[in-house]
Amino acid sequence: MNDMSNMYIPTYDDVLAAHDRVRPYIHRTPVLTSTYFNDLTGAELFFKCENFQKAGAFKVRGASNAVFGLSDEMAARGVATHSSGNHALSLSYAAGRRGIKATVVMPRTAPEAKKAAVRGYGGEVLECEPSTAAREAMLEELVARTGADFVHPYNDHRVIAGQATCSKELYEEVEGLDTIVAPIGGGGMISGTCLTTQELSPNTKIIAAEPKNADDVYRSFHAGEMIEDDSPQTIADGLKVSLRPRTWHFVSNYVNDVLLATEEEIVDAMYLTWQRMKIVIEPSCAVPLAVILKNKEMFAGKRVGVIITGGNVDLKKLPWMQV
Repeated sequence: MNDMSNMYIPTYDDVLAAHDRVRPYIHRTPVLTSTYFNDLTGAELFFKCENFQKAGAFKVRGASNAVFGLSDEMAARGVATHSSGNHALSLSYAAGRRGIKATVVMPRTAPEAKKAAVRGYGGEVLECEPSTAAREAMLEELVARTGADFVHPYNDHRVIAGQATCSKELYEEVEGLDTIVAPIGGGGMISGTCLTTQELSPNTKIIAAEPKNADDVYRSFHAGEMIEDDSPQTIADGLKVSLRPRTWHFVSNYVNDVLLATEEEIVDAMYLTWQRMKIVIEPSCAVPLAVILKNKEMFAGKRVGVIITGGNVDLKKLPWMQV
């Protein structure tokens, strides 16, 4: 599984091509600042707000790059994937813009808001048990039966190149970042961030932020080998999946550190963001701020890019409102 000899690793040229390809289908999202959070952390924080992105998440970048990069012949067979949510609805959005079919395998425990969004964009949802193994088995059968192009949520060079356009925009807008922090599950966003950082800001440190309850990346990073966790339990539903060979390549070679946040710290950061910045973010997107608040001494006095990856939240089930 870790043999990279036959696996294409995207380059910065792929990122440039991806940005040209997806530009008509995405927003160039804003970078926001907060005096409150700067004072609280002692750092200058620059929030790249993909919660304002098309389909509500950064994953529309990678999905659009994959969909619009298909030949007409391949596109006619449609696209398929497995996803807990944001990649699912992003692929459905991109497929809808191209006028092709998208079928998505989703765990039955995925947020209903995300399932509804997939269907709203014209995608078909097939539900499975909440484990990586169950997702992959159902997806494999689907692709064999339909011939659809499998667009992996993150272990796909087209997806990684597309996700990289997010940090590319951040570096173009904000100069002199000492550190960039992004959440990590499967590693698509971090991999793209590694690509752009090496090209545009090689002195910037890359920090991956992960839930303590789903800490397989942290364990992999310190063990020096890829460790998988099939079905971790965390409120950060977008970060439950494990690394794959392409993303492990970037994590093991370019990430400077992996920091963890507890469930309570994630919810607190999410609540503070809503309260102070007045923006809607998912629990997964609150993990970077949570680790910054937890490790203030690491970030004090520094210019820090913070990638907020999405805003698809079920507003009837906000974590601090649960009895």
